[in-house]
Order: sequence, then C-alpha cells, then structure tokens
Amino acid sequence: MRRVLAGFSIAAVVLAFSAPVFAETVKGQIVDMACYNADKSNTGVDHKMPKGDTKDCALGCAKAGQPMALLTSDGKVYEISGSLAADKNAKLIPHISHTVEITGDTMNHGGKMMIMAESLKMVSK
Repeated sequence: MRRVLAGFSIAAVVLAFSAPVFAETVKGQIVDMACYNADKSNTGVDHKMPKGDTKDCALGCAKAGQPMALLTSDGKVYEISGSLAADKNAKLIPHISHTVEITGDTMNHGGKMMIMAESLKMVSK
C-alpha cells in the first residue's frame, strides 16, 4: 500500500511541475501606447498632439518601433510584447485601432500590465 501511495505522490509532483501554463485571452483595441497615455482620446490612427492634429501618427510610431498596447473596454492597458511586437510591430501595424483578441501570458511589471503573445485574432475594424 505504501508503494502505491508513494507512486501516486511522485506522479502528482511530476504532473504539477509539467502542467502547461494557460494563457489568457484579452480583447481590446490596439493603440499607440505613448500617444494614448498623453491623451486618452488618441485611440485611432490620427492623434491630437500639442502642436496640432497629426495624421497617421499611430502608424508612424508603430513603424518606428514604439510600444503598442491593447486597450480593453474596461480601460485596462496591456503593453504588447513577444513576436507580435517584433520587427517594429510588423504584425500589429495592419490592426492599429481595430478590436482584436490576443492570447498570451499576462503579467504586471512594475505596475504596468503586459501581454506576451505570438498571434492575434481580428474581431472588428
């Protein structure tokens, strides 16, 4: 009986350490993080800036490699990292200002929420 219990105990420990990490799916709009933080109305491609309205501001910032973020309907902001943000946001640029679902590992890094993900699913334009 002790051997059976020992076997189950070992199996439980092995399963606990090999259990996959479950990613979280977050739905929101892709925004230019810096411009959104400067003015909460900057959720589209064009932005209001101190020197006047700037056409295609979010596209320019994304192409320069500036951080993009996922803005949820309840106001949470997740900086997007991982391969989605690689190559100066190449995978994110076509989806700026669109509503998407991103599945990935989320974390709070020094009070800033982040999501590390490999792909996204388009919800609406």
